[in-house]
Amino acid sequence: MTTQLVGDLLILVLAARVFGADAVALLRRLAAAGVRVGVSEMTRHERGDGR
Repeated sequence: MTTQLVGDLLILVLAARVFGADAVALLRRLAAAGVRVGVSEMTRHERGDGR
């Protein structure tokens, strides 16, 4: 584990402690948005609309 990764994880844990359930809900929404973008990108390339 690099020191930068450890620092990022500590900041994430601190944010989760400070903001509680709101931070968890926000992270879940961001993860869901990322999945939607990835799926739409995959289907776009399968249809031949990409590049």
